[in-house]
Amino acid sequence: MALHWQILIGMAAGILFGLLMTQFSWGANFVTDWIAPFGTIFVKLLKMIAIPLIFASLIKGVADLQDISKFSKIGGRTIILYIFTTLIAIVIGLFLVNVIQPGSNISEETIQTLTASYAENASVQKKLSTATSQQNSGPLTFLVDIVPDNIFKASANNGSMLQVIFFAILFGIGLLLIDKKKARPVKDVIDGINDVILKIVDLIMLIAPYAVFALLAKVIVTTADPALLKSLLTYAFTVVGGLLIMLCVHLTIISLYVKKNPIWFLKQISPAQLLAFSTSSSAATLPVTMERVTEHVGVDKEVASFVLPVGATINMDGTSLYQAVAAVFIATALHHDITFADQLTIVLTALLASIGSAAVPGAGMVMLVIVLESIGFPADKLAVGLALIFAVDRPLDMCRTVLNVTGDATVSTVIAKSVDKISDPQVQNWDDHYDTNIKS
Repeated sequence: MALHWQILIGMAAGILFGLLMTQFSWGANFVTDWIAPFGTIFVKLLKMIAIPLIFASLIKGVADLQDISKFSKIGGRTIILYIFTTLIAIVIGLFLVNVIQPGSNISEETIQTLTASYAENASVQKKLSTATSQQNSGPLTFLVDIVPDNIFKASANNGSMLQVIFFAILFGIGLLLIDKKKARPVKDVIDGINDVILKIVDLIMLIAPYAVFALLAKVIVTTADPALLKSLLTYAFTVVGGLLIMLCVHLTIISLYVKKNPIWFLKQISPAQLLAFSTSSSAATLPVTMERVTEHVGVDKEVASFVLPVGATINMDGTSLYQAVAAVFIATALHHDITFADQLTIVLTALLASIGSAAVPGAGMVMLVIVLESIGFPADKLAVGLALIFAVDRPLDMCRTVLNVTGDATVSTVIAKSVDKISDPQVQNWDDHYDTNIKS
């Protein structure tokens, strides 16, 4: 059975099992104590190999280019295309939220209920604190943060992915500029490490169906009050509708420029999409995204090894679209007038906030605070504003992460096509050399 079908069955079984457990008083605790840890282990395994994979594959990709001018061409096109798709996503979000106006349907009673439930929530307060610290930093702090003062310290933190990327690029360029005879042994080691890491990805994916079962079961038993969710359905449908439209934009690009069947493309990257939905983390999904794009879509590793790690950090199509919808929704619901100039500010701020944002669950709400404050939203109402959307943030986070990962895969495929670095897929399985190695 194809991997995406296995994962889909695991997801469906997890949802059904979670719903069943909600019928028992002990069900939530049982899932949390005995089921959820297996999902947590899976996510930790993916995060464990994310940094080594980025380090090895990016050095290999840069060194294999043989020409620094090729790297600058790929890098420039990548950044431009990521910014372009993010802008499209933000505009789609603003268009839908202005047409549907989900904030006008929220009653004062619902606002009071949500505020009482979530305004003092520890997670909400933490996100407010994080956003405040980010805003208090200087305008060029993000550039300073890209450069590590200790690469080993940066490698120990998945949130420092840009620092690892920076060092790996420098290392790869250095490898290009030294004598080829001296570079050869280093490249051989890096190539070997890269192959081993990719094989580890194949091994980890063997437990993916069981892991998504555990992850989805936990989401179901820890979900918010169904009555509160119902009151936010219009807002949730607005976000999901925008995500689906943006997904169609990605598939149209694949069809018109790359000349690939969109359905075929979705089929190849679907395991990465499903894991993105289950984990709500672009960073955790990155190893799988790289494996699917290189082996199943046919993008050369030297392109994917740069485009995908960068995309996991700066390309947030789904998150940026969500911020546009959420910002206008909150402002409307709490009777804060938004002008056309404010909406232009949302476009610019959401774009800038997406660059360098953490590719982890919940980072979108931190960015949302920055967007709200950019349009003059009262500081004393920020907690109330986040409380309005907190009940549905996790399921929407799962959905927008799917679009983030799809955008990364789309851009890497487009860049590969533009520099003639796309070929027929060459799928590798975990046991390709098993019999040979055992016999030898």
